[in-house]
Amino acid sequence: MITIIIPALNEERTIANVVHYCWAKPLVTEVIVVDDQSFDHTVPLATEAGAKVITSSQLGKGASMKDGLDHAKNDIIVFLDGDIDPYPEKMIEQMTVPILEDRYDFIKASFSRNSGRVTELVAKPLLSIFFPSLSHYTQPLSGMIAGRKSFFRKIDFFNDYGVDIGILIDMHQLNARIAEINIGYIENDSKPLQALGKMSREVASAIIKKAFKQNSKSVSMEAFQSINVIQDQMELAFSEELKGAQKMVVFDMDDTILKGRFVDTYASRFHLTEQLQEIRKKITDRTVRTKAIARLFKGKNIRDLLLTVDSIELIADVKKVISSLHKRGYIVGIITDSYDFVASHIKDKIGADYFLANELEFSNNVATGEVKIPSFFFRHEESSCLHTICKSNALDHILHKYGIDYGNCMA
Repeated sequence: MITIIIPALNEERTIANVVHYCWAKPLVTEVIVVDDQSFDHTVPLATEAGAKVITSSQLGKGASMKDGLDHAKNDIIVFLDGDIDPYPEKMIEQMTVPILEDRYDFIKASFSRNSGRVTELVAKPLLSIFFPSLSHYTQPLSGMIAGRKSFFRKIDFFNDYGVDIGILIDMHQLNARIAEINIGYIENDSKPLQALGKMSREVASAIIKKAFKQNSKSVSMEAFQSINVIQDQMELAFSEELKGAQKMVVFDMDDTILKGRFVDTYASRFHLTEQLQEIRKKITDRTVRTKAIARLFKGKNIRDLLLTVDSIELIADVKKVISSLHKRGYIVGIITDSYDFVASHIKDKIGADYFLANELEFSNNVATGEVKIPSFFFRHEESSCLHTICKSNALDHILHKYGIDYGNCMA
């Protein structure tokens, strides 16, 4: 009767219990876990618990949701997060019985906790501007939803933090009968501050894109001025909270956290070592050299690249060291002249708080061969380094952002 779809990334701690919870419901006849390239034991644990496990065709929550929908056999679909345990006992019944009784087409769950910062500072203000009829929802970014497959098939799934608000807006525009149901109390970890900036941008982008798609002429200059005010308030909220952080440790990634260098390992695996050596030998300008090396990645799928990353051994005890530093009150980051997708992957593996890296461009999970060198790597008036491009400039940037003195930083 009901299919449960659970997008999952590195949820080994909770995934088995979530799957068992779903199977305990008589209305549930199918549980699908969509794995988003987990590097822990999520897949075997979900399989052992009785879920049908598929691998997402493209990295990102939106793609995982769509893939799960394509495999679902039932008309009533419930999407759950894989990192919540326990769920309220009657939650699935609360979310699906009103649909089975044909009272609603789409249900969004809310739960007992304070609304998050992105909800209050970004989502709700923007909804009040562009979609005022949706501004009454208490938790518009909730990822626990249920609905009819026929409606889900008609909507666009953003492949980032904007996916949940995008679904709500699409359902509204499809004239679906929508309800928000409070499911009670759940334990739900807040996003770390370092993730909130990205989340706020992607949520804002989703709302604005939907508004333009609906009617671009309705987006006035006054609305854009309001967007700027909202953005300023979000930045202020972040900066105020970050002032409480007083100590930082920064690691390089290649030959520091990793027992090797990603670019060299990649070149060896794909028989590009001679080309890499030639670039390093002939090109001395760092910007030109960085762009030339990036072209060696053109056409490669991100899954193959992440497998290359995982083939490089981590330095022994790095996870324990970072955990110990956190307990002592340190913020722990990675600054590398490698690529953002590598640094992000390693950050998640070791439990670091943030990373700064070059941005390799992808289209549909395939590298284009283009790279962006972020501005924080370039020398500025207050740089502590004389090099035009340097990781020291990035360190200056992050210390200023967190309000930390050099004397309280180890790098």
